[in-house]
Amino acid sequence: MSANKRIEKIKRLFDLNGRVAVVTGGLGALGRAVSVGLAAYGADVAVADQDVSSFEDTGREIEAVGKRALPISCDVTDLRSVDQMVQKTIEAFGKINILVTSAGINLPAVAEKMPIEDWQRIIDVNAKGTFLCCQAVGKVMIKQGGGKIITVSSVRGVQGHPGGYSAYSASKGAVDALTRQLACEWAQYKINVNSIAPIIFRTPLTENILSDEGMVKIFMAGIPWGRIAEPLDFIGASVFLASDASGFMTGHILYVDGGSVAC
Repeated sequence: MSANKRIEKIKRLFDLNGRVAVVTGGLGALGRAVSVGLAAYGADVAVADQDVSSFEDTGREIEAVGKRALPISCDVTDLRSVDQMVQKTIEAFGKINILVTSAGINLPAVAEKMPIEDWQRIIDVNAKGTFLCCQAVGKVMIKQGGGKIITVSSVRGVQGHPGGYSAYSASKGAVDALTRQLACEWAQYKINVNSIAPIIFRTPLTENILSDEGMVKIFMAGIPWGRIAEPLDFIGASVFLASDASGFMTGHILYVDGGSVAC
């Protein structure tokens, strides 16, 4: 390969043109950031969420960079709904190259007072939902000859927290283990399976936590970078793991945490 061709190949490492992404939880703060970020680098995006009534603004941002956007209503805990999400994406775009499983919930409660119904709901959405989406899209990627799967975990998968995260931590630990397992199983099909594990982000869902000075103090004490993460911090890691730049990475948990896990 000539020097010019090598340079051109390097310049295309983050290029997602011609690729189709599915983002679950795509209308949440992180899901929306990922959807728009992947589109900015060239991908068409199926934006999946349980309620897609607020899709218009996200769709407008994606279309503003010249890419196609498709809203899909999906309950990630329901196999039929997940299969329909995949089918609708294939019908609209003909393929799926990227999956980002950003659908997730948390219902904080100290362990001794955690309602078992809340525990099960968190496990169903965060762990079961991640598996069902990976399974359904993985089948498509196996037939296509490859793809990129990005699960969304959390630093809580490896770190405890005094704020009542027993179910959430358990669910994200499961996501970490699932990511590594799928990476091992699907490497033979050229499917990269990696995870992004963020620290707390500033989103509408965390407003109640970040309005509590005591909780903010607890979180900030564990973030060497000295600030709460913003949705934009999530985009770079997502584009990296969705692109050829991470082609030799699989089974990796990428912490976007301001140094929290390192310390």
